[in-house]
Amino acid sequence: MKKSDALYLSAREASAELAISPATLYAYVSRGLIRSEPSPDSRSHRYRAEDIRGLKQRRAPSPEPRGFKSFDPDLPVLDSAISTITEDGPIYRGVSCVDLAEKGTLEHAATLLWDVTHVDPFSADNGPHVSDEMRAIADAARRAAPIDRAIAVLALAASADPGAFTRAPDGRAMVGARILRLLVATMLNIPPSAEPLHLQIAKAWAPEHQHAADLIRRALVLLADHELNASTFTVRCAASTGLNLYDAIIAGLAALKGPRHGGAGVLASRLVRTLIDNDVAPVIRERVALGERFAGFGHGVYKRGDPRAISLLDALTRAGAARKFTKEVPQSIAEATGEFVNIDYALAVLVHSLRLTAGSELTLFAMARAVGWIAHACEQLQHGRLIRPRARYVGPALGRGSVSQ
Repeated sequence: MKKSDALYLSAREASAELAISPATLYAYVSRGLIRSEPSPDSRSHRYRAEDIRGLKQRRAPSPEPRGFKSFDPDLPVLDSAISTITEDGPIYRGVSCVDLAEKGTLEHAATLLWDVTHVDPFSADNGPHVSDEMRAIADAARRAAPIDRAIAVLALAASADPGAFTRAPDGRAMVGARILRLLVATMLNIPPSAEPLHLQIAKAWAPEHQHAADLIRRALVLLADHELNASTFTVRCAASTGLNLYDAIIAGLAALKGPRHGGAGVLASRLVRTLIDNDVAPVIRERVALGERFAGFGHGVYKRGDPRAISLLDALTRAGAARKFTKEVPQSIAEATGEFVNIDYALAVLVHSLRLTAGSELTLFAMARAVGWIAHACEQLQHGRLIRPRARYVGPALGRGSVSQ
């Protein structure tokens, strides 16, 4: 039987097929991406060939999607092994994030994006270091916006963590998990915990909703990374100066607040609230006639709809959310404008369906995207290069200006 017809591969063959180390192979198995079973001799394990080759195919570099209108060839481009954007949705180190969101957690997405193979960053004993000063700041900022409160606490966190400046990849992953647990706890105004993050959020925000934990879990995975968006590039620039991970995440949080980035979900929620007591068609017709845009619709890559949004909206439909928002509104706006739904609108529908407070869209976005920021900061620190783009000068020519006396 030819090797290509084999049902199983040995560890050596599987590692060679994927061009990875045995440790990385075992990590893929632990994530459920490759099935493994004892060999007939019971002294070793064998691996399903179809899983190996399917993963290899997904890991192949994808061409830049056509019509990526937000891609400007004059903007900086960085090599990265973390993620890429395709018409079928983001790919996390060779794994479809939409597929991962079916069963995976944010912790699973983190270990994948951080390329963790030798340690368990989310072990129960890897809790954040919390100083008395951090507790005082968190308490004083209890009524502040969650992102502002998190920035204040993280500003003190590096000095409380003896491993904050570690250069070891595994050490950085451990720091990353501590940051993530601290970030979520601070935003929720609860003590840090080793409980799965989506369960912590669901208990704090929607304890009575039977589907809240699963819907939040799915949203977190779908939002974990999206290549070099504005906040992620900001994080990489900050990390390239040699900052620790805590300070790099602060940079990402600040950039995320903008209405053209993380704040888009808040604007999409306003659209949802407008339609709660109104018929969809007349409102959409009026806004289209006035030339207004719809927050949560349109995307440079996803020409037929954002696969992340479709995944989340389908899950919301199955959980009993109003079809008016999961189906009718996206269809009506697409017909009226030619623009299809994106993740910002789906996030707004999630917030509405779970009856969460205004602004929860941005908070959830920040919790999830911190995973991607940590991955990109670690990759940038590993490269050890300063990001320093040049400016193309378009001001007055030399000698043509005037100097006042």
